[in-house]
Amino acid sequence: MTGRRILYISSELLPYTPETPISIASSQVPKVMQALGNDVRIFMPRYGLINERKHQLHEVIRLSGMNLTIKDMDQPLIIKVASIPEVRLQVYFIDNEEYFKRKGMYKDATGRFFEDNDERILFFTKGVMETVKKLNWSPDIVHVHGWLGACIPLYLKTYYKGDPLFQKSRIITSLYNQDFEGYLSEELVKKIKWDGIKNKALKQIELASFTNLTKLSIDFSDIAIKGEVNISEEIEQYLQESPSTTLDYYPVEEIAEVYEQPYKESILEEISVKIS
Repeated sequence: MTGRRILYISSELLPYTPETPISIASSQVPKVMQALGNDVRIFMPRYGLINERKHQLHEVIRLSGMNLTIKDMDQPLIIKVASIPEVRLQVYFIDNEEYFKRKGMYKDATGRFFEDNDERILFFTKGVMETVKKLNWSPDIVHVHGWLGACIPLYLKTYYKGDPLFQKSRIITSLYNQDFEGYLSEELVKKIKWDGIKNKALKQIELASFTNLTKLSIDFSDIAIKGEVNISEEIEQYLQESPSTTLDYYPVEEIAEVYEQPYKESILEEISVKIS
């Protein structure tokens, strides 16, 4: 498959964050798809641990300056960009002093889960979508990696449903075992409803555990891909009952073959048929 516009959205990405199954896949997959002749763009959060000088991040003034409303508060959106040098692959960073200046990605220095991770999810979600709109770039495929992007499929199928830019976009979610203990704020559903989203599927995250967020992302995705060999039994069972197409795990070293053969045939051709 060539000539498609593919938007990758990830909570982690090499070389900007430590090596994990998410950061590895989020780095390797876009490289393969760009090499095949597709128009690829990547979005991730600009965590405080990212060395801006080392990685040559710079602010894009024409894209920055928007305010995003999270519940009843306006938060300024800052967009920075950098390129993965060896492949000239452009990465867009969603930045905000309130949510992403801190050094930890999900926890503070004592290992305590950030209390506002629910708002960070929503800011990241809307930040990506609003920036893509400002770029006037219509993605054929939106591929999400990591739980920080768990609400993106929901927003694409509800909040942005009527936007011509996303009407033909097909959503792929990769599933990982990057769990967290406990729940996000019980206010998450209320904050989503502030955006006019009243979907009954929100009941899924009234207790916003990692598992329930994963189920929500599956509910609103066209395709779910296992990002690791083994995922939880509960998610495995949920996938079996889901109408979404599911693909098994493929190791990173085989990712090129996956895109050239089974991945391309089972997903991208199917998406192509849906889009045409």
